Formats: sequence, structure tokens, C-alpha cells
Amino acid sequence: MVKRTDGRESPLTIESDDHNGSDKPRVKYGELVILGYNGFLPQGDRGRRRSKFVLYKRSQHNGVKRSKHYIVQSPETTHAILDTNQHSISYTLSRNQAVIVEYQEDDNTDMFQVGRSSEPPIDFVVMDTLPGDKKDSKVMQSTISRFACRILVERNGAHRARIFAAGFDSSRNIFLGEKATKWQDSIEMDGLTTNGVLIMHPKGKFYGGNAKCGLWRETTLNGDVFSLRESRSAQQKGQPIKEESNILQDGTLIDLCGATLLWRSAEGLQNSPTKRDLEKLVDEINAGRPQCPVGLNTLVIPRKVTLGEHVNQPYVYLNCGHVQGHHDWGQDKTGARKCPMCLELSPVVHLCMGIEPAFYVDSGQPTYAFNPCGHMATEKTVKYWANVDIPHGTNGFQAVCPFCATPLSGSPGYVKLIFQDNLD
Repeated sequence: MVKRTDGRESPLTIESDDHNGSDKPRVKYGELVILGYNGFLPQGDRGRRRSKFVLYKRSQHNGVKRSKHYIVQSPETTHAILDTNQHSISYTLSRNQAVIVEYQEDDNTDMFQVGRSSEPPIDFVVMDTLPGDKKDSKVMQSTISRFACRILVERNGAHRARIFAAGFDSSRNIFLGEKATKWQDSIEMDGLTTNGVLIMHPKGKFYGGNAKCGLWRETTLNGDVFSLRESRSAQQKGQPIKEESNILQDGTLIDLCGATLLWRSAEGLQNSPTKRDLEKLVDEINAGRPQCPVGLNTLVIPRKVTLGEHVNQPYVYLNCGHVQGHHDWGQDKTGARKCPMCLELSPVVHLCMGIEPAFYVDSGQPTYAFNPCGHMATEKTVKYWANVDIPHGTNGFQAVCPFCATPLSGSPGYVKLIFQDNLD
């Protein structure tokens, strides 16, 4: 086992690991991608701290399933809690009574854990996502649980992935305190974590551009699905939603109260554009030599935002969509500018390609941009995300750009791009 300390060493995201020296291709289950990053973390992807986590079939199964439960008077001295080889969940009922649920090995599943902790049980270390470029941003107090959730994937067959609230700690335990929301359903105990693990399955197929935003739900420690609580950490659970499940679909969103993850299945990703496909689209637009109608200089669309002004950097007028270079024509005291093409007063922003392929719902030309950040993508991709409500705060929702997490401005939250190109 590789020693892991600060979340940078990872036995799972490095291609060569879990291979046993075999040249046999690894089975890919899917990807978890954090909303708000355009292909990488600003400080660089390192080990378990990265913008995207690829789930591969493990060489050895490590999944678990419920085996038995019982009531104890002093849970801290119970064998299941003290045994670091035994997975268990402790539901504290009172100061001197708890229900212990023991788990046993399940050779049919692989388990992956997500959370803020950099301890070894966490496979994907996730920190709070802040909107914008995130260069110097720091989170004062995180709302993401240290052991937020666990995903169990079937090793054979359809490789269905199921999500459960809470993850096992270094002692292979999960503790639900006396004040935590918990209940007994027939004979089984279940409960919710403090800030909850919310999921949203899209209505329709994510890839194809015809999906719609579904309803946000909450998943329990046992993987049951409930409607949302009145506020994020309210004591009263929502209503059970029997017709929905915790099985992840291509395009399911997972909200951990501070970061939102997108699940892309291996099957769905096979149809999606690759990063190289998106880079080729940028090259094709640049090959058309779009020009600034004011400065008459050729514009070059960057694959990522660079600091400082650049003579070839394209800007978009967010109200009308005209793309131009950097100039001072028509600028007023508020920073807004009058577009020289249509004379409409408008905010202006850098134009930059959305280069994270997982966020695309189709393949095509990047003819639209999000308002106010200026990230370009296909029409269907931009329109899909503009209509997805992402949890925000204790009980609010807002649409954001998936490439930088900036809340969208105005209605509809995007603009169609108008280039002046192919002039020669």
C-alpha cells in the first residue's frame, strides 16, 4: 500500500497502479468531475487532489455490505468499533446506548470514498469550490464533511454505481452522533449526515443535448432517497422517494455542500468529445483568423485564461455577443462599453474556451459563451447548464458556469457569439 499523507499521493489516479504489472487494459467505471474547474486545479492536479477523479476497477475488491446490527450500552468499547479491520456504523441513541451496524466484505463491489480529509481512506480529496479564477482564494471554514460519501460500483455486469452518505474513517467506522438525524425503518437503522449528500439525476440522456435538470434529492447512509430537508442541516428528514434510487446515471450531480461533482459514466464518455477534439475546434476558429473590427488585428482564442492584456486576446460584449480585441473605444466611467458594431452598451469580458470535456452534452462548434465569465462551449452545452440549479447556501439554488463556478448573470445567462472572420 502506498503511504498517503497530504492527499498528493494516490494509488488510484495514477495509470500504472492497481495493475499488478499487467498490460491488460483497466476497466474504467466512470469519472467524478468537480464543477468549477476548466480541466485542472489552479495549483495543478496532484494525486488525490485534482479536478477530476477516474474510477477504475480495482485489482482486489474492497466493497462492503451490511451484515448484522445490535444495541450496545457503551459503543466506544465495543469490539466492532475497536477492531480497525471491521467496517461499522454507530448510531448514537443516547449517552449510554447506540445501535452498531456491522459490515462485511462484498467481493462483488469496489468502494471509492470522497471527502475533505487527506487520510488514507479518502480516494478523492475535495475542497470547497469558490467562483472565479481561484488564484488567491482561500476558504476560511469548510462545509464539506471530512468523510462525505462513498460510492460502490458493481465489479461485473453493468458496473452500476451507487452513492451513500458518509464515508468510513481510518478506523473503518462511521459515527452518527446523538443529535444527528436518524431513524429506524422496520428493523434497520438509517440516517443523514449534518449537511447532507444531495443528488440530481438528469431527465433524459445527459449526452445528446436533450436532457433537462431533474429534482434534487438527498441520499441516506443506507442509500435510500428522500426529498430535501427544509434547510440544508435541518433535523427533520424529507419524504421518502420510493420511485427513485441512488444509482448514478451519466450526468448525475452530487452536491457535498461546498463542492458539486458531476458523474460521467464510461459509456457516456465514449460518445463525448475529448480534450483534443475541443482543442481542434479552437484551432479551427483561430485558422479562420477572426479580426477585431476596431483594431483590425487578428484575434486568437486561448485554451486557458492568461493574466494581463494581450493584443490578440478576444473579448465579448455580453449583451450583443460581438467579439472584438482590446481597445478603449466607447468606454464609459462604469467600465461598460458601447459596442462599435451595434452601439449597444454592454459589459465586456475575456473570451476563453471551456476545455473540460466532461461538461459537454454534445459535440459541435463553440458558438455560445456564459455570462458573465466568457467561457465558450456548444449551444446545447451552454443552454443545458444555464438551466441547471446548483445548491447554494442553506436552501438556495443558482445556475453557474461549469468551467469556473461563477453564478450566471441576467436571463438567459449566456450570449451567442458573433465573430468577424474569414475576411481574407
